[in-house]
Amino acid sequence: MQRLGVYTSGGDAPGMNACLRAVVRTALTNDLDVTGIRRGYEGMIEGDFVEMDRRSVSNIVQTGGTVLKSARSEEFMHEEGRAKAAQQLRQNKIDALVAIGGDGTFRGASKLHDEHEFPVVGAPGTIDNDLYGTDATIGYDTALNTAIENIDRVRDTADAHNRLFLVEVMGRDAGFIALNCGIGGGAELILIPETITEMDMVKERILSLMTAQRRSTIVVVAEGDELGGARGIEQALRDDPDFSDIDLRSTILGHTQRGGAPTASDRVLASRLGVAAVESLLDGHSDVMVGLVNGETKLTPLRNVYGRRKSIDYDLLKLTQILS
Repeated sequence: MQRLGVYTSGGDAPGMNACLRAVVRTALTNDLDVTGIRRGYEGMIEGDFVEMDRRSVSNIVQTGGTVLKSARSEEFMHEEGRAKAAQQLRQNKIDALVAIGGDGTFRGASKLHDEHEFPVVGAPGTIDNDLYGTDATIGYDTALNTAIENIDRVRDTADAHNRLFLVEVMGRDAGFIALNCGIGGGAELILIPETITEMDMVKERILSLMTAQRRSTIVVVAEGDELGGARGIEQALRDDPDFSDIDLRSTILGHTQRGGAPTASDRVLASRLGVAAVESLLDGHSDVMVGLVNGETKLTPLRNVYGRRKSIDYDLLKLTQILS
């Protein structure tokens, strides 16, 4: 292996730049040339490549987003698109790849490996923390702390007016952010995709808090909850005459959770995984993701990562019932 390609793909996550920095500098330390692939698989197909050296990744460890940019590629989902990508990689003498991203990124990387025999190692970068094979994903800790900070701010205005606030956080398929920021933010009710949510239960719980106890209430809901997220729940409550006297607001945190400087935890995690990804390739591993399990780096076959959701800690769900 003489030249390594590296790219970020899918949704951006704080800490991707820290991981990129670690990949580039570890490769250079091992006398490898490094090519950055801009805009993920779309850039791979179009040959949007850039030579990278130590200076090209200076002063990025503290920045959010990704300096290589990211994009979703419809063309890469088809064999013809992947063949174009492989041709571009060969023409630019790229021998192996480090893919920084999530489920869709790894699905594409594995297909590229299977169809065109490109060695590839993945580093888990997604705020959702839902990838099997790692205790934490790059960006999750930052997104979680961003959500908690915003819930704390919402709590101040909720208390000032005895209001009910529905706070929606990201998590289309997984409730890791909602569950943990709900506990950390002192939410009275947490709704996530992994559990069945009954509107009657939600109404009963809110009424007992708002009416009987005359207190403000924070409900944290993941965007993928089956009741339709914060907007869906808000509409159902407004249509119910029992809630006509309750001061109700909803707040959708949205993409604020993706942005901002990564936390120290995310920077360290990203750096460890970036180094481990390159070292794994040098050791002859491929079609795997490098993760952190019980404080140690671990390799998991990509086929065991994508399409397989990590389970939430159901003991935390019990904890919410006690604490609220």
